[in-house]
Amino acid sequence: MHTLIIAEAGVNHNGDFDLAKKLISAAAKAGADFVKFQTFKADKIVIKNAKKAEYQERNISDSDDSQYAMLKKLEMPEEWYSKLIQYANKQGIQFLSTGFDNESVDFLDRLGSPLFKIPSGEITNKPYLIHVARKGKPIIFSTGMANLKEIKAALEVLIENGVTKEEISVLHCNTEYPTSMEDVNLKAMLSIQNELGVKIGYSDHTLGIEVPIAAVALGATVIEKHFTLDRNLLGPDHKASLNPDELKAMVNAIRNIEKAISGSGIKEPSHSEQKNITVVRRSIVATKPIKKGESFTIKNLTAKRPGNGISPMLWDEVIGQKASRNFEEDELIEL
Repeated sequence: MHTLIIAEAGVNHNGDFDLAKKLISAAAKAGADFVKFQTFKADKIVIKNAKKAEYQERNISDSDDSQYAMLKKLEMPEEWYSKLIQYANKQGIQFLSTGFDNESVDFLDRLGSPLFKIPSGEITNKPYLIHVARKGKPIIFSTGMANLKEIKAALEVLIENGVTKEEISVLHCNTEYPTSMEDVNLKAMLSIQNELGVKIGYSDHTLGIEVPIAAVALGATVIEKHFTLDRNLLGPDHKASLNPDELKAMVNAIRNIEKAISGSGIKEPSHSEQKNITVVRRSIVATKPIKKGESFTIKNLTAKRPGNGISPMLWDEVIGQKASRNFEEDELIEL
């Protein structure tokens, strides 16, 4: 089992190319599979006077409260991409970006994107879903703010337009930044799997790393998590992001969980603990000297370590039998 871990740089580059490169380096050092950014044209996705979300207002204190102004500053110039992709390859991590509009999807496709990530906000955007599906590549889509009926409808659109169910991973998600633990509802991820029969994952916006780790233990095959170099930087997502050390800790924990749940499922002694069986289990032993021909009773027998003699599970069969020879105190009984 290998969980696909997406380190979500998103817009945490703050319009700074060098910061984008540092984010790629941090994601690579943490051991993530992908480092993901966001590709969009503000003019294509939002009207000029659309308000910011509450969390965006909290995290960006400027005079302009429009989404458009915020997003315009966070667009990644097209000339960045080939350089960042090349840099990511050198760092040993795959580059990925979410295209938020058809033009951006086309651009990423031309760059050879290995898959497409559909953000939560586009799950009800049928023309966009059709456009992404017709690229014929694997799809990961987040389901923040959606109910099961909406997820099913989006899934049907994707499948009807050329993507197989096996190529789709559906991520449970909550779009509040940060998400409170009470709002995570991680069991909903299992409901998605049970009701729709798809590969599941989790896109996390909680503070900390516990929930993504729990999601993997429950069967998530994809984990997406925001990260930043500094939570004090100005921007909409920094405060709900992991720092590089936390990202590395999350990746390491997930890799350990993968090992822990990869066994056969058969409850039996593991190879490593076989040697402990005789050390910590007990055998029936004499509590005092017992002469040949004397009966074994609860007064002259007990159970003590090691476990290389007669098991105490045979206690009832031993009681009442006669000693075949003399036994000293603490000597393992033989029949």
